[in-house]
Amino acid sequence: MADDLVDFDGQTSVEHALGGGDPHRVGWFRFYFADERWEWSPQVQRMHGYEPGTVEPTTDLVLSHKHPDDYGQVAATLNEIKRTAGVFSTRHRIIDTHGETHHVVVVGDQILDDAGEVIGTQGFYVDVTPEMTERQNKMVTAAVAEIAEARSVIEQVKGMLMLVYRINAESAFELLKWRSQETNTKLRLLAEQIAKDFLELTYDEELPPRSAYDKLLLTAHYRVQS
Repeated sequence: MADDLVDFDGQTSVEHALGGGDPHRVGWFRFYFADERWEWSPQVQRMHGYEPGTVEPTTDLVLSHKHPDDYGQVAATLNEIKRTAGVFSTRHRIIDTHGETHHVVVVGDQILDDAGEVIGTQGFYVDVTPEMTERQNKMVTAAVAEIAEARSVIEQVKGMLMLVYRINAESAFELLKWRSQETNTKLRLLAEQIAKDFLELTYDEELPPRSAYDKLLLTAHYRVQS
């Protein structure tokens, strides 16, 4: 069957091909020439403002969502695809059911039947709306900052463990990771608590006995939970 020729939902999905982009902004479509039957993935349905499974796309519906200034271009491209059965790519705007405008890139290739005849086109939509890209960039920036902060405190605690237990960096990290796994506590939260506990130890010129650090290390997760 033609539907089995390309598996857009499996490991060869467009999301993987594009390097792990946001799966909500990438989706697939199929268009069969003979009966002008369309298929949209859940992501493409959402781009157009529909909940998955609530709409059966038709050519009229597809065109009705095109931005008025881009309608002619898209309609002409669709006619050209049906005439030549070739591959194509286009960038245009669509308007969803909520009145929001989305900038999309659409790329299509041929669907072949068992005899090698072209019976349709299939490909993917990518939502490249500038506002969405800016919002995604802010989210990525925040995530990177959070990761950097987490790494910073983990590196700090590794140094403390290296000093107290006279072990190397790899062993210190393994020790910290083991406590995280054993106590089912997030690594960053545990590291933050251990750093706080160690720094709050009071002493004069000599470091406290190792047993003091042992106790804090082995009980830190209780204070995280509280």
